[in-house]
Amino acid sequence: MAVTDTLTIALWATNLEPALASLDDWVAGVETMLVRAAGDGAALLVMPEYACAQWLGFAPALAAAAEIPWLAAQEAAAIALLKPLVARHGVALVAGTIPHDGGDGRYTNRAHILHPDGRHITQDKLALTPGERDPAAWCLAPGAALKVQRIGPWRFAVVICLDIELPALSSRLAILDLDFVVVPSMTRLASGNARVFGCAKARAVELMTVVAAVGCIGERPTGGLPHANTSGAAIYLPCEEALGYLGLGPATRIGDKADGLGPYLLCQDLPLGFVRGLRRAGAEVWPGAWNAAHLVIEDLP
Repeated sequence: MAVTDTLTIALWATNLEPALASLDDWVAGVETMLVRAAGDGAALLVMPEYACAQWLGFAPALAAAAEIPWLAAQEAAAIALLKPLVARHGVALVAGTIPHDGGDGRYTNRAHILHPDGRHITQDKLALTPGERDPAAWCLAPGAALKVQRIGPWRFAVVICLDIELPALSSRLAILDLDFVVVPSMTRLASGNARVFGCAKARAVELMTVVAAVGCIGERPTGGLPHANTSGAAIYLPCEEALGYLGLGPATRIGDKADGLGPYLLCQDLPLGFVRGLRRAGAEVWPGAWNAAHLVIEDLP
C-alpha cells in the first residue's frame, strides 16, 4: 500500500491526576506529546473529551455549577497558547473539548481542531449526558451542527463521546463518505467506556471507515465527590478479511489509573485509501449507505 494511501495519527489517553500549577504547565504537557507525535511521523494528535478538567487543580474553590463557567473563561488563553505549538511542530491537534461560552448564557462542550496551516475548526457535542444537563452541575447546551473536515486528502468528523452511541446520527454519517471518525470521550466507569468504544467499533462496520476512540484516565480534580475516569485508546476498522477479519487496530489497555501524562498510542499507516476503495467496491457484504425510509413498520399485537 502506498504511503499516500495511509495516515499516521497518535491518540493520547490523558492522565488527569498529575497536579498542575497553571495553564502553562498543561500546555507544556501537550507540547511534550506534540513533539513525540511529530517524531513518530504522525499528522494528527487526538486528546480526550474534557482533557481541560485537569485545570480544576489550579482553580479557586468552586461549586460544581461554577466549574463550567470557570473552564470556559480559560478557553481563549489555552487555544492561543496551543496554536503556535501546532504550527511549530507540524502536527494537527484535536485539543480535547473545552466548555465554550456562547455569550447568551449557554455553554457548549466544544472540541477544538487546530491545523499547522492555521485552520481552527470547532465541533460542539450534540447529545448531552444527565450530568451535563444538570443545572446543579455541569449544565450545558447541545450543539446543532456536525462539521466534515479534511486533513490532507482525507475526510473526517469529530464525534464526541455519547454522540457516537446515537443510531440517528450514525444514519446521517453514513452518507458523508468519511475516511475516518475521531471519538474523544470521558467515561467514569468501565460500562461507559464499553458503550463508547463498542459503538465506535460498530460505526467502523456500519460506515465502512476507520474510527479512533480515546478517553481520559484517572481522578479529575474536583471540590466535590471523587470523579474517576476509566478509558484508554483504540482504533477500529471494518471487519473485512483484508483488514484482519476482526476490525481491531492498535489499542491500549482500559483502566482508571495511568502513569505520567497517560498512555500514548501511535497508530501507524492507517489504511484509509484501501478502506475508501472498499466503500466504492469490494467489501464483503456492505450495502453502502442503506436507507430505511421506504420501510413499512408493522407493529403487531
